[in-house]
Order: sequence, then C-alpha cells, then structure tokens
Amino acid sequence: MNIQTHQILDAKGLACPMPIVRTKKALEQMASGQVLEIQATDKGSLADIRSWAKTTGHQYLGFTEEGEVLHHFIRKSDPAEVKEERQFPHTVTNDELEQCLREKPQTSVLDVREPAEYAFGHIPGAVSIPLGELEQRIGELNGEDELYIVCRTGRRSDMAAQLLERQGFKGIRNVIPGMSAWTGPLEKSAGI
Repeated sequence: MNIQTHQILDAKGLACPMPIVRTKKALEQMASGQVLEIQATDKGSLADIRSWAKTTGHQYLGFTEEGEVLHHFIRKSDPAEVKEERQFPHTVTNDELEQCLREKPQTSVLDVREPAEYAFGHIPGAVSIPLGELEQRIGELNGEDELYIVCRTGRRSDMAAQLLERQGFKGIRNVIPGMSAWTGPLEKSAGI
C-alpha cells in the first residue's frame, strides 16, 4: 500500500506521551489537509494516537504494521475543525490514591496500559483494560463506582477518563503522574 504523505515523524523507541507530543508539534508545522505519517514501536501508540486525533479533531486515517513498526497516518484538519485539547478536570495524585487504597482497600482502580506494562508491575487489585479496548469492554465497569484510572504518565488515563465521562460515568479520577512515579504496593502477574 502506497499512501501519499507530506511528512514522516520518527517516534520509534519512544513511550507515551512522547509520540503524541511529537505528533502535535509536527502537525502545528503542517498545512490543513496534509498527511503526517508517524512511525512508532510502542504498541500503546495504536490507541493513544487514534484517541488523541479523535479528541482534537484531526482525522486518524489508519495504520499499517511493518515488523515491529506501526505506521500511523493522520490528516491535519482545517483550523475550524480542530478542537481545543482539554485536560480531564478531576485528578488525584499518586499519594492521594495510595492513601485512599489504605483507607478503603475495595477502591476500584482501572489500569489502561498495555498488557505487558500491566504484567510487569501494577497496583494490587487493579483491573486491566488497555485504552484501545476500553470502548468495547466498557460493560465490564460499573458507572456508579468511584473509579481511579491509571497509566504510565497520566496521558493515556486522561483520554480514558474523558471517554468514560462521555459514556455517563460520574466518579472518575485520573491519577497523575501514574505508574512512572508509583511508590506504593506493586504486584506482578503470575509467571513473571
């Protein structure tokens, strides 16, 4: 498949949130209607870039896979179509979540990282639903529960929180900065 692109962004070897940060910067330098190809090796970029494009108004055209490299294609929207990027307003710090878990061990935690990230270290009792599967698996969550959402840096969990809010979930909190700075209890999946 030969897709006409106007610029190629090399995000290989970068983890969330860097592919999105660089994508945003590259699109700022492009004209409306032009297509950006993002080359990434982070499997989480599939959900991250698609979700980011959807929330900002840019058109996610699709992706191809070549070995370990994902090739994402985004068409820059007209300025009138671009939505201002917003942050989910209801956040807690890692320390606040850790205190909540000590006081109420039944607290619901949703981990939206990729399965391998979750397997190598997660908050005990956290439910694993990767961001890319969240819309299809939303029925596994109770919209009435207070729900703390965690990822590696707070970026992916922010997108998940916004998605759940649009679906009518009320007691959602995005955990910042997330697992990259988590010092609380940690467990690994069986066999690791």
